[in-house]
Formats: sequence, structure tokens, C-alpha cells
Amino acid sequence: MSVTTEPNGAYQALIQNDQIRPDPAQGLAMERLQALHEELDLYGQQMGKTGWRARLTLRNRKRAMPKGIYMWGGVGRGKTMLMDLFYDHSNVLDRKHVHFHAFMQEVHRRIHSFREAQKAGKVSGSSDPIEALSKVITDQAWLLCFDEFHVTDIGDAMILGRLFEALFEKGVIIVTTSNRHPRDLYKDGLQRDRFLPFIDILMEKMDVIELASETDYRLERMRSMEVYLTPADEAADDKLNQDFLTLTVGSDPHVRTLQVNGREIVIPLAAEGVGFCTFSALCEEPLGAGDYLEIAACFHTLILSRIPALGPEKRNEAKRFVTLIDALYDYKVKLICSADALATELYTEGDGAFEFERTTSRLLEMQSPEYLALGHGAKE
Repeated sequence: MSVTTEPNGAYQALIQNDQIRPDPAQGLAMERLQALHEELDLYGQQMGKTGWRARLTLRNRKRAMPKGIYMWGGVGRGKTMLMDLFYDHSNVLDRKHVHFHAFMQEVHRRIHSFREAQKAGKVSGSSDPIEALSKVITDQAWLLCFDEFHVTDIGDAMILGRLFEALFEKGVIIVTTSNRHPRDLYKDGLQRDRFLPFIDILMEKMDVIELASETDYRLERMRSMEVYLTPADEAADDKLNQDFLTLTVGSDPHVRTLQVNGREIVIPLAAEGVGFCTFSALCEEPLGAGDYLEIAACFHTLILSRIPALGPEKRNEAKRFVTLIDALYDYKVKLICSADALATELYTEGDGAFEFERTTSRLLEMQSPEYLALGHGAKE
């Protein structure tokens, strides 16, 4: 897609080309995203590389800081599609689009490294890691777009409160999607009263928009697909490619690289929370539970091609596949795949066949309408 096209123009083109249906809630959200897009063209003049001094204090700004956008609603309402259209067609060069889980992983890693540097005497013990991190983030991007904003523990809650306050002070604009209204974040969580000031900050700095459509478009599309294809041949590959395009309508597919304990996991094709990979890339490589959990956290749908028939000669690959399915199941990730055998016939003989029965059961359940209708994410 060309970045010269405006977000609303791209959204209207999808409707005109019958790739999506008109939706009043989406239309209202896109109007606000389009307005922010236009505001940022002017606001960006003081937030670019040459305007770094303007980021340091509010009194140096000539233009008021626009409000960010917090889009929330049920699964499959189009939140990610709209944010991707906004991001893909933004004129802001210093922007970053990241899954919120991956962002928090990086936040924890950088804070840990900062504190280790303090212990080693390389950084002043009086320095604030949150303030230092906010400067690093702002130097990289002043427009941040997050997928699946959520809070699950008090540690993250406390970090987020201080970090977002520092980012807002520096003029950073945030656009995010979430399944929850801000007032319901970390609901019933331990010491939640300490988190409430952060919610107040979100409500002050961001416009909260609900996508209240009654239709789960993602589920509607998935119900028209075969989610478990056999055999795993070229015809199945073609179907999986078409499924990927159907699920990611309006987005620019790209390579997605996940960071796990200093290692990189490359997902060759990704867009709108959908990842596309081969069995060999995920289960013939030395990956473990932590790698698969990261994948499960970052994608609501995984398309996996060319699952072979398994047996004793592929016991290592089978063990990794079991671990992968466990991670996907725990996070309620939707699996669309091609395999050389039915789920009940994937691994029937040899050591490990008995243990594989649970994986068979999960593969069957993951094809059910009830499972496909579940929201993404581990239980909070």
C-alpha cells in the first residue's frame, strides 16, 4: 500500500471492492482515526528529528498534543484492521507498531539491563530506569500503535503507570486496541487501587472508542474455511495462502521477528495478528516452550503448513509439535493448517503415541465452532 493514501480512503476502497461490508461502528472509529491522521501532519512538525527540544517540555510546544485513541470491543470487530490501516497510511516516519505483549517483554528486559548496569557501577544508582526507558522509546518513535492492550499483574500495572505518564509528558501519541474498556483493565486484580491513577491518565490522554458491532467478522470468515486440510499438498498451500489474505484484508503482510531470551524467531508472513509458517520452521528447529508461548501470545491465529505424518523417526519433531499445540491451546490461538493425515492418524504407532492422544484431542477441539469463537489470550 502507498503511504500517500489516507486511512479513510483505504477503508472506503475496501468497502467499494466488496472486501469488507460497511459497518457503522467501524465507520465512526475510522472517522476519528482519519482526524488524528490529519492532526499528526501538523503536530509532527514539532516532533520530528529536528524538533527534539520540543519533546522535552510542554511549554515549548506550539501545537497542543492530540489525544491518542483507545479502540475496544469484542473479538473480530475490526479493531486491528482499522489500526493497521491507520498505521500503514500514516505520514509519521518515527512510528512503531508492536504487539503489546512483545512491548512489555522488551520493557522488562531493558529495565533489568539498566539495573544490572547500576549494580556494576556503569550507571548512577540514583538514575530512574523508567525515565531512561521513556527517553529511549521517544528517540525511536513518537507514534506508538499497540495490539491487544491488557494488564495481568501488579508489576506491569505499576510500570505502565509511570512509563505512560513519562511518554505522554514527552508528547508521544498512542493508538491501541483492546478487548476491554479502560475502566475494566486489571479488573479484580491484586492491589488494583494502585492501578486506578493510570486508568485516569488513559481516559484523559486518549479518546475511548467502542466497536460495538454485533458481528464477529473474523469468526464469520473462519467458518467459511476448512481449518484442517488434508493432504498437505500444493492445493492445500494455495488454500492456506488465500485464507491468509482473507483474514488479513486491508493489511500489508510483512516478516515478523520475535525476540525470546536473546534469540530471534522469524515468522515469514504476518499481518493483523495472523502468522503464517511451515511445520519445518517451527518444529524441526530447536525451539522450546518459551518460544511457542511467545508465538501464542503475539498471534490470535496461526496458519501452519505441511504437517507430516509423525512417528518414532520424528519423535523430536513430534515433541515440539505437542508443545506448540499446548501453547496455542492455552492462549486460545486459532489454528488453520495442512497435514498429511487426519488429526486422529497423525501419530498412532511408536513411543510417544499414547502421550500424543491429548494433542489429538486438542487438535479436534480447535476445529470446533465453540473454540473458534473464543477470544485470544491466556486466562487472566
